[in-house]
Amino acid sequence: MNEEILYMIALTQVPNIGIVNAKKLIEYCGSARNVFLEKKKILSKIHGIGDSIIDSLNSKKPLEVAEKEIEYATNNSIRIVSYMDTNYPKRLKSCHDSPIVLYIKGNVLPRKEKMLAVVGTRNATEYGRKACNKIISELKDLDAGIVSGLAYGIDTCAHTAALSEGLSTFAVLGTGFKTIYPYTNLHLAQEIADTGSLITEFLSDTKPDRENFPKRNRIIAGISDAVLVIEASDKGGALITANIANSYNREVFAIPGRINDLFSVGCNNLIYSNKALITTSASDIINSLNWDTDTKTKKATNISNLNPTQQAIYSLISENGTCNVDFIAKKINIAINKLSFELLDMELNGLISCLPGKNYDCI
Repeated sequence: MNEEILYMIALTQVPNIGIVNAKKLIEYCGSARNVFLEKKKILSKIHGIGDSIIDSLNSKKPLEVAEKEIEYATNNSIRIVSYMDTNYPKRLKSCHDSPIVLYIKGNVLPRKEKMLAVVGTRNATEYGRKACNKIISELKDLDAGIVSGLAYGIDTCAHTAALSEGLSTFAVLGTGFKTIYPYTNLHLAQEIADTGSLITEFLSDTKPDRENFPKRNRIIAGISDAVLVIEASDKGGALITANIANSYNREVFAIPGRINDLFSVGCNNLIYSNKALITTSASDIINSLNWDTDTKTKKATNISNLNPTQQAIYSLISENGTCNVDFIAKKINIAINKLSFELLDMELNGLISCLPGKNYDCI
């Protein structure tokens, strides 16, 4: 771990400094390390930096806390990423109040080309769970990353649906890594880390205090292209996330519900007040975000890059629909072993899919 990360973490532990002032100090001084080394007379000239903050910078405690946190991260395969690093999520970095550092545990960094946050009530109904499963299933072919908060209800449904569809999913925590909350989702958290990652801005020993979760929600909104609210009452964390997303100029979508359903009130109000677009399928999200255009362009590029043999294969399947491998081999006069190689390459490029019985179809 480099020295600058040590000072970045230490800066987050200086009392009353806040994220905006911390970034202001780093920009003024050139690095987090220089903030701690700069003379008091110089720091006092910076607007918003008072004597109490400057005096706290002379304390040894922030650096001691940072050293312990780095040791814990090293021993537990946790990455520490600062907002100055290239690995920091680019969408989140554009937010003025993005965290100074993120602690990330998992196999995939939250930098997918398409990222959708899915949030909602902890008291999910059967209607909400079905809507969640349906929309995430419809996003499977786009390889979208699904972001949520690991809470009960819709959050849990979103993560589980993403895992079942083979999508990367990212859980933003309101705690440190020593406390997975709720504890009943510990196994789910481990699965998420295998296909995506767990993300937090909190030190490892941070407990699930109430004030942590609105902070967590801004990361969920900031890290994503858009936020989908599936079920929500007239107040709560899902609506906080939606409002933050609006302030970040993120698109917000909401699933409508019956007017007398308690957990559809929040969604219906978002739609009525023009704070969210009404959403009944993934196509509403895909079209609004132009994700379909991106996919079509990428597919067209892949087709244009096919070699002559692959072009013949693609044309044959396009014209005939689902084709068996033996039929393809006979029609274009190619050995099975060579055909298998070409088919695999086309499958990896997202042009065809392999079906049971050695059948292939265009995607």
